[in-house]
Amino acid sequence: MKKIIFTITIISSISYSKSLVNISNNLEYIDVNVSGKKIRIHRINDTSYKLSDDFTKTSRICPPFCIQPIRPVKGVKNIEELELIDFIKTKISSHKGLLIDARTRDWYNIETIPGAINIPFTITQTNDKKIIDKLFKLLGVKIDKNGNYNFSNVKDLALFCNGLWCAQSPTFIRNIVKYGYPKDKIYYYRSGMQGWKLLGLTTQIHKVKEVK
Repeated sequence: MKKIIFTITIISSISYSKSLVNISNNLEYIDVNVSGKKIRIHRINDTSYKLSDDFTKTSRICPPFCIQPIRPVKGVKNIEELELIDFIKTKISSHKGLLIDARTRDWYNIETIPGAINIPFTITQTNDKKIIDKLFKLLGVKIDKNGNYNFSNVKDLALFCNGLWCAQSPTFIRNIVKYGYPKDKIYYYRSGMQGWKLLGLTTQIHKVKEVK
């Protein structure tokens, strides 16, 4: 069985102090607690800074790296950076939501958004009900003795992958929706890692904890 990966508890706070490059007009940073370690999400305070890694690329072979629709499924909410930061501050800190990095494990191990857990999109492509059951239990789904799913108290999910050209999180979303996961509980961060890094926002490199 493939492994479901997770790491986090988030506690957020806002500080208002002078900075050259804020997140928004009155928000300089937020602090999050990731596996007992405080990480500060802010923007790089250097107006001459430019990306120099793979995320500077504008063109990738399509297919498979094709531009994704703004909503992978009708009824799913699209969010961008400010909404995602608010999701981290509110939904994750209250244990009502999960930020899911739907990329494969090798991508997650290199770099991710602070507070994200890794559930590779490939897990949702299985026909093995035991694996789907384990995934859904992590997401707050109740399963009765007959194997039926109860989605009444599931978590809000914010999902992302590498960027506008990445189909991994859209695939994850489509696959859980077909089992009945409520569309109004799903938020799609289409800009993904490329958009997050383009704005100079904090990223995290960490070791993975696994649930076997």
